[in-house]
Amino acid sequence: MLTKRIIPCLDVKDGRVVKGTRFVNLKDAGDPVQIASFYGREGADEIIFLDITASFQKRKTMLEVVERTAECTFIPLTVGGGIRNVEDIKDLLNSGADKVSLNTAAVENPSLVQIGAEKFGRQCIVVAVDVKRQNVQPEKWEVFTYGGRKATGIDVFDWIKKVEQLGAGEILLTSMDADGTTEGYDLELTSRISEMIDIPVIASGGAGSLEHISDVLTRGKADAALAASIFHYNKYSIKELKEYLARKGIAVRLN
Repeated sequence: MLTKRIIPCLDVKDGRVVKGTRFVNLKDAGDPVQIASFYGREGADEIIFLDITASFQKRKTMLEVVERTAECTFIPLTVGGGIRNVEDIKDLLNSGADKVSLNTAAVENPSLVQIGAEKFGRQCIVVAVDVKRQNVQPEKWEVFTYGGRKATGIDVFDWIKKVEQLGAGEILLTSMDADGTTEGYDLELTSRISEMIDIPVIASGGAGSLEHISDVLTRGKADAALAASIFHYNKYSIKELKEYLARKGIAVRLN
């Protein structure tokens, strides 16, 4: 049985970790280097570092912060935000990232997914997909770009199938409706996506309790659960979460 992964997310703005609700009302949560180092010691399986305003501000990810974060943590580091071309991917990998997360760039230039997978290996390319339910059709979810600021009109199921075919190694799926609410993941969305593709799905958006994470890994069929608020504000520790999951019969890596 493959172990499920627990992944803290560092949303970084102006060099600081922030956390908001539904992508707005951001609050400071600390220094990314210190937080990443702490999570590495705590037993996180990976860290995801997202420079959340880089694409909107049309600038590159802050490589110096990535370098310092990579130096102090010894678990896989995925970095996203502001990636526009193959050189940006190369720079991040050279700065210590193990994987890159493409969102806006993938939508605007889908060939970047294919080129990145061919050049650096499929395992390096994560496609982040931020989605929101459409009120007129609750069974439809629309893809958003630029940190949740721009609606694309793209259907999430069509888009994820396409990027899998292009060579994405993993999907980071964020429900914008659930993000930061601590009311639980979108289990319907996550399970439908997990069932339709053969690459791992990281579920994101809505973790507020140990049960929420258990649910998304079982009922939601996700391969990994990403969380931010519950870890940043010390509601639960990673050790506490993993011990809870193990008691529920969910395979996790225990220290």
